[in-house]
Amino acid sequence: MATNFALASTPLVALPRQSLAALRSALMRDLGGGYATYLQEAGYAGGDAVFASFRDWLASRDGNADAVGFAEFQGLATEFFRETGWGTLEVGSLNDVVITLDSSDWAEADPTLNIGFPACYYSMGLLADFFGRLADAPLACYEVECRSNGGERCRFLLGSAEVIGQIYQRMSEGVDYVTAVSELA
Repeated sequence: MATNFALASTPLVALPRQSLAALRSALMRDLGGGYATYLQEAGYAGGDAVFASFRDWLASRDGNADAVGFAEFQGLATEFFRETGWGTLEVGSLNDVVITLDSSDWAEADPTLNIGFPACYYSMGLLADFFGRLADAPLACYEVECRSNGGERCRFLLGSAEVIGQIYQRMSEGVDYVTAVSELA
């Protein structure tokens, strides 16, 4: 069913992808490596508004976010993020340890950047808060593949702060994320 998402009736605003890319570039230039924290905080701060908009969007389809099972939610979240301009999103899991969120056209990614590391920091904050509200528990999000880093997709891992922290630690020691996740299985 094709619908039009009415931004005027939500707390959301449309923002050109180029503006998000320019903001990231300016923060990188002026703050160096510390820029990521600012983008993550901004994304996290927006999670509540995005989740409220998701609830309203779902209600407009006679749905209830509190009554949706995980399998049904996957399709609905995919449709919502696509309709709001973020791109396609495939929800899965890795070794039943973390949730995976994959996108081959994620809005924050910039394939021309090729900066040597994943760079969708705004999205990491936004997705952590959004999915944490669904789970009714705090979640952390870590991007392990990125189109801004030459990848074919952006891949975000969602899990508890402890689990994501352990994965981050192992990756900082040179272990790939698939191995780091499998060590926690």
